Amino acid sequence: MSDPELAELMGRYCDGDQAAFRALYAAVAGKLLAYARSLMGSRAAAEDVLQRAFLKLHGARASYVRGADPLPWLYTITHRVCLDELRSLQRSRRVFEPEREEAPVEPRAGLDGKSEAEASDADPRGALSLAALSQLPESHREVLLLTKVHGRSHAEAAAILGITPGAVKLRAHRAYEKLRKLIPPAKQ
Repeated sequence: MSDPELAELMGRYCDGDQAAFRALYAAVAGKLLAYARSLMGSRAAAEDVLQRAFLKLHGARASYVRGADPLPWLYTITHRVCLDELRSLQRSRRVFEPEREEAPVEPRAGLDGKSEAEASDADPRGALSLAALSQLPESHREVLLLTKVHGRSHAEAAAILGITPGAVKLRAHRAYEKLRKLIPPAKQ
């Protein structure tokens, strides 16, 4: 669905058209779910985030700028809900888990959207790539996920993350440099 069509659906939804909401949800929910899953690591957590993101959208729909592409705005809402959830999980782990060296962390999805187990089954280098990806700072990993996996432009990624397009480019460049050091070249 094109940007003008999404903008038109969003405008109709803001006016109270329930059919427009269903069409908007059908058009963007899959993309937002994939993005949330790449940040959260599990499908169940991503589905919860998606539902909360749409609840926030419903509450904030009056602030939508008519005619603007709603997709970056929807990604931003989803991104912020993911961050809130990750922070909440971190706080609850500190409060409720007994002290130990390092709690096992559920593997997150890699650049291709596959989990670590799926990547290692399909391609041994995939597991190596996921291990390297997990060593990147969160801000660099987010930029790679938005631009490479979800196909967002630098400007869209910047709007979603609340930074400038130049910062997106810089983070992406730094992420590539670090990945080049962490992943040895493939043997031919």
